[in-house]
Amino acid sequence: ATEGAFAAITADGSVVSWGDPNSGGDSRIFDDLFVDVKKISASEGAFAALLGDGGVVTWGDPNQGGDSSTVQEQLWDVQDIQSTERAFAAVLASGTVVPWGMVTHGGASREIG
Repeated sequence: ATEGAFAAITADGSVVSWGDPNSGGDSRIFDDLFVDVKKISASEGAFAALLGDGGVVTWGDPNQGGDSSTVQEQLWDVQDIQSTERAFAAVLASGTVVPWGMVTHGGASREIG
């Protein structure tokens, strides 16, 4: 859960979210991307879903990790996702860590590892 929303993985591997849309409570725009979701991580105002194919979908407050567009091309073969209050980090199969979100909360502007 974020500060104002919940998200859950459904039996068919898709996602449902509810609550404050500014905190990730409305993920319907991404429904077509939610295929075989394995994990959902939450920051204070955004969600990140790890897909079965190793991809990642993010939504919610862009200032709290809900916008991963600056690193999206690096988010493949992801094995795990972790979060802080306002940032996320994806661990790739190679061992590389790709962070995004607020820099002062761990969303560094470069790959780590």
